[in-house]
Parts: sequence; structure tokens; C-alpha cells
Amino acid sequence: MSFEHGLSGLNISSTNLDVIGNNIANANTVGFKESQAQFTDIYANSLAGSGTSQIGIGSRVATIAQGFNQGGITPTSNPLDIAINGQGFFRTNDRGIISYSRNGQFHVDANSFLTNASGSNVTGYMADDNGNIIASQLTNLKLNAADVPPKATANYDIGFNLNSNSVPPVVTTFNANDPKSYTNTTSGEFFDSLGNSHVLSFYFQKTATAGAWNIFATVDGKVDNTGTPQGVTLASTTLNFDTTGALTAPGPTAPFDVTVDLNTISPSQGATSPLTFSLDLTNSTQFGSPFGVNTHAQDGYTSGRLAGFKTSPDGIIQGAFTNGKTKTLGQIVLANFANAQGLTPVGNGNWIETPQSGQPIIGVPQTGTLGVLAGSSVEDANIDLTSELVKMITAQRMYQANAKTIETQDAILQTLVNL
Repeated sequence: MSFEHGLSGLNISSTNLDVIGNNIANANTVGFKESQAQFTDIYANSLAGSGTSQIGIGSRVATIAQGFNQGGITPTSNPLDIAINGQGFFRTNDRGIISYSRNGQFHVDANSFLTNASGSNVTGYMADDNGNIIASQLTNLKLNAADVPPKATANYDIGFNLNSNSVPPVVTTFNANDPKSYTNTTSGEFFDSLGNSHVLSFYFQKTATAGAWNIFATVDGKVDNTGTPQGVTLASTTLNFDTTGALTAPGPTAPFDVTVDLNTISPSQGATSPLTFSLDLTNSTQFGSPFGVNTHAQDGYTSGRLAGFKTSPDGIIQGAFTNGKTKTLGQIVLANFANAQGLTPVGNGNWIETPQSGQPIIGVPQTGTLGVLAGSSVEDANIDLTSELVKMITAQRMYQANAKTIETQDAILQTLVNL
């Protein structure tokens, strides 16, 4: 009597239960991909051929196939949690050993390298000091945490409307401390070479000439005892508007510089002095409506410390700094394979390439067949618990049925022995 059928059935049922149990155990593992035991039948064929009425001798496990279908995307509070939506794998480097993963739970280690929970470095393209991606060199991503240096203001843009119905002030000699000596005022800030912030105040004085205004400025309220501004010089002290309310002098293309003597304003700070920046007034008008400022911007900023990260769909990692500026720090790359089923799982959510998988096709997200990235998110395991539990019941019944065939074969053998 042959027990091969039942024994092979027990073996594959046991393997099937192991696979299902592993799927269930990893239902909460980020980036995990389900596995499926695939079986095939066994026939005893001779070299001379076989008949057409063969009875098989059981079954065996043909392969443990993995399903790389998409898992759900779950938002998190970690900006360095990154999920892949679509095809592709993260590429990691562990002291020269390259592996691939769908688990995007990353963090920055003590040396500022982007790593996963196992300590493997995430690879990609670095950015230069100007934030330009260096796409010619694939390397371990290092998120530079150095402070952003300050930038002195070079361009100052202010646009306003001066009310053409205003009357000249009662006091004709300008005094920054006397509101009766000017018609309107507004303030903004600019930055010196050390990133120190200074308050720049403008004062507008209507004259008796139609369309003509005097303009004055103070820095950090620095004036003498007569209210005359100290340490700041304007290239022009008059503004002229035509009959349509457009600014004619200084002209839109004429330079209008502000020069600040910082040694007078703040001698103890040690910033470069004098500081000269271009003042753009081209958006200024004189209409018959109340005074108002419609644009106010400048290009300087103070130093900034890295405060957070943000990952774009195409893998660009941007650092957010405390001075409100952002800077590109690097770009994550993805890898894809002609036959992902040929990858070999090695644990810790990683796979390695094999001759069956083919060589990796490396590129940035959103190119070719590669998917997009979702920052502050993780990809859930693609496990359907309900389906796995039903599979487990079926596998258990198959195990019992194969055990029953062995029991029946044993009973028949016992009958023959007793004859």
C-alpha cells in the first residue's frame, strides 16, 4: 500500500498553514507583502515514457509566491514616514549590501543620514549648497542640519496708494516725532549681513504742488533731537505722480537706493556697513482713495535652524528652517524589477535581487513605471485578515482529510496482514 499521497498532502497542508500564519502574524507590519503557497501534482514518469492512465503519487509545493499588490496608505505624524503609491521599492545600503523595501519608516541618525529601523542607509541623490539635485551620483542620503546663513536685504519692494485728496500737513518741516509734519506713514523690516532685523519706517508728506510728495525714512527710530532721521539716506526725497495717478519720478526703471549707516544705527552689532539696497516703488499710485499699502516684500532673512522635513511626491526632501525658508536637501530614488516575484526576502522587510528578478531599474518617483511618494504616511500590509482566516480553515480541513487517507490505508493494510 502507498502512503505517499497522504504524506505529501500533510506536508503541503502544513506548509500552507505556515504561510498563512506568517501572513496573519505580519498583518500590522508596514510594507509587508502577502505570500501564497502554490502546489503542483507529482507523477512517476520513466525515461521510456508513460501511459495515459497513470495515478499520481501526491503533490508538492511548487513555490511560495508573493503578492506585490498595493497596500493601504495610512497618514502618520512623522514627516519622515514615506509610503510608495504604485510600483517600486526603496533602495537601502547596509555597509555595501544593497536591499530593497516597501517599508518607509525612516529617521535621521546621529550622523544626519536617513536610515530605516535596521540602520540601513536610504539611497538617493544629494543636493548642492544651492539646493540643486546632483542626479549623476547615487549615494547615501545625508540631510544636512547646518543652519542657513543670513542674507542681507538687497531688494525692497513696497507699493502704496497716496490719497490725492490729502492736504499738506500743518507743520512743513519734517519731524519724525511730530505726526502733524507728515501725511502718512508705514513700516517694514530689512536684514543686515548678520541677520539682524531692522525696522524701516517711511513717512509721506503732501506738498502744495499737485502730484508731488516728500518721502522720508528712519531706521530703528534713530533720529536726532529735532526728529531728523539719522544713519539713513534715500537716493531721492520726492515722489511725483502724473494726472492718471502713475508714479513718474523716480521713474520705474530708475534706481532708487536706500543706504543705511549701520555704524550709526547699531554700532555694537558689527554688521557690514554701509548697507545699500534697491527700493522698488513701481507699484505706487496716487488715486483719490484712502492711503493703503498693497505690496510689501524684501529678500533678506535671518539665520535659520532646521526645524522639520517635507517630502514631495517626486521624492524631493525639503528642510523647513526657523526663519521661514525651505531648502532642498536631497531626493529619494526608487527601484523596480522586471520580475519582482524573483526577489528573495531576507527579513526586516527587505528583499535582495536575484538572477530571476533581473537587475534593478533605478529612477526618481513619478518617472517610468515608478510610483509616487506620500510623505507623513506608511503603506499597510496588503493582508486581508478575513480571507486569511478562511484560508486557514480550508488548510486545516485539508490536513485532516490527508490524515484520514493515511488512516484508511493503515486500516486496509491491517486487514491484509490479518488474512
